[in-house]
Amino acid sequence: MQQRDILIEKGQITSIGKRISADKKVKVVERENLYVSPGWFDSSVSFGEPGYEERETLANGLEVAGKSGFTGIVLNTNTQPHPDTGGDIVFLKETTKNHCTALYPMGTVSLASEGKALSEMYDMYLAGAVAFSDYKNSLDDPNLLKLALLYTQNFQSVVYSFPQDGQLNPKGQMHEGEVSLRLGLRGIPSLSESLRVARDLAILEYTGGKLHIPTISTGAAVGLIGAAKKKGLDVSCSVAIHHLWHTDEALDGFDSVFKTLPPLRDKREVKALLKGLRDGVIDYVTSDHCPLDVEEKRREFDQAAFGAIGLEETFGILNQIFGPEMAAGILTRGRERFGLTKTTIEVGQQANLTLFNPEADYTLTQKDLLSTSSNSMFLGIPLKGKVYGIVRGEKSLF
Repeated sequence: MQQRDILIEKGQITSIGKRISADKKVKVVERENLYVSPGWFDSSVSFGEPGYEERETLANGLEVAGKSGFTGIVLNTNTQPHPDTGGDIVFLKETTKNHCTALYPMGTVSLASEGKALSEMYDMYLAGAVAFSDYKNSLDDPNLLKLALLYTQNFQSVVYSFPQDGQLNPKGQMHEGEVSLRLGLRGIPSLSESLRVARDLAILEYTGGKLHIPTISTGAAVGLIGAAKKKGLDVSCSVAIHHLWHTDEALDGFDSVFKTLPPLRDKREVKALLKGLRDGVIDYVTSDHCPLDVEEKRREFDQAAFGAIGLEETFGILNQIFGPEMAAGILTRGRERFGLTKTTIEVGQQANLTLFNPEADYTLTQKDLLSTSSNSMFLGIPLKGKVYGIVRGEKSLF
């Protein structure tokens, strides 16, 4: 870390020095204990629009992302309609083109995310889709994944495959283990993840292509992906921020805010995930931000929806676990995987910066949430590190 001034003119970094003199026309950004890093990136974010605007609009969601330090996010496909044509991708890009945080849309792997037939992948790629995902609908048909991996090699794109074999956990509500037995809830075994990851990696080895396995939650998945990488397979993976902090014990009170997919696992799995991240097997950490209506959460536990918001809490948790340098380093990863330019702080580069204070301590409350949904599992938890805002090109958000 170095103490420097950064001068930005017309969206471009023009000077970096120990002290840069600024005339009255220059806007000087001064904040307590101000740190700057390359802009942060999140590979798995959900909003609501189109179709579920009551959860989160694109405009408000991007403002939340920006004020949480993210200059770029990859948008999930859990909207209505699902983005499975080039026109859907154009709508998302045109609607969000003037925001400070860049939105990079994904298209579905299958038509309407039904898992039956391939979507118009190439048309969506030409329209600006950076990857393809059926979100948390598992690709149960192995031939569909095989065809998707073969087809996307023609334009070097990435296919997501959610790591869960639903046949092993029909109507599962939480991690299968001691806590689920005590609570009398149907469990989702770790085996459902490792079997699906093993299958997908075998298909990848057969076909080639680029595979991304989002939000893994088990040590077995870490081991399988690590071995695949050593064999030279083009696979990446991510972990959701809540899987690095909470365990299945959080569900003791039947609070549905802790109900997620994959489910919160036990302490042994959390330890394995942290090791996988430190060892570099896990490529990215994602907020896995998923806003939901209060009506979708305040139900009987087995009827409540899966998902939690996380954009506003991600840095505070990562900073608490790893410290500011590693936390910021983790959050800057991922752009190259999606064919995007890596952000650096160098003279001549377009400004793409996150501004933050890693020493600020605070406890997250309901009134702190900027999202229009309030399904956060970090309320009342002490966090470390406050985000001031972002700069991307000529746009800024503080």
